[in-house]
Amino acid sequence: MKQIKVYGPGCKRCTATEDMVKEAALRLSIEVAVEKVTDQREIAMAGIMSTPGITIDGKLVHAGGLPDKAKLDEWLSA
Repeated sequence: MKQIKVYGPGCKRCTATEDMVKEAALRLSIEVAVEKVTDQREIAMAGIMSTPGITIDGKLVHAGGLPDKAKLDEWLSA
């Protein structure tokens, strides 16, 4: 199971990113645990300067804006 964290203060883009991650995992039949991180300190400690951000199994894969669907599929499949 992949551990995914979506970082952001709770804005529409952050919520949309979380939904995109869940939809991609379902479409690809990949088991994931998605955690939403809204604490500004945790976001900064993760090295994310622009939200939304995504980490997969502790590795930062995206920061700033909505992720590209093809890239998201690639990250989840890796």
